[in-house]
Amino acid sequence: MRGTVALAIGLVLAGCGQQERKASPDDAPGAGLEEAAIRAGIVIDPARRDPVGAFGSATDKICIVPQGDNYRVGASVDYGDRQSCVARGIATGRDRLRLTFGEECTFEAEFDGARITFPATLPRACDSRCTGRATLTAVNAGRLSSAEAEARAMRGPDGQPLCG
Repeated sequence: MRGTVALAIGLVLAGCGQQERKASPDDAPGAGLEEAAIRAGIVIDPARRDPVGAFGSATDKICIVPQGDNYRVGASVDYGDRQSCVARGIATGRDRLRLTFGEECTFEAEFDGARITFPATLPRACDSRCTGRATLTAVNAGRLSSAEAEARAMRGPDGQPLCG
């Protein structure tokens, strides 16, 4: 019994003098995992995101090239049989890209470093860039290349360069 009491007193004394460490934002659950994923190249470092490049899916294409402090952007949707959209304009921002395809067709698209996604609702003026039943709403395109040359080479359904 005397050994048990001595052990308990020793544990209490060992705990004395230790200061409680304050949590920092880096101690948040998952922070270490995110840092490891960035180092491994699995996740794009938000500080180094660059939207320049070519993006695409089965029917959707987006190109982004530098133009001064902003970007030149082109987007197209092609369902065939005269069902398509072509929009050319400018973009600003990084994570949320503000796209302007003419005076009345302006909206924000999400950019996570690997995909660009247009919102499900766009200004009515954006409809003028489409024929038939095609629409620019909810365009969702993954990165095909981060090369500016490939982005400049993308063509719309009208045969013209998207980012020309």
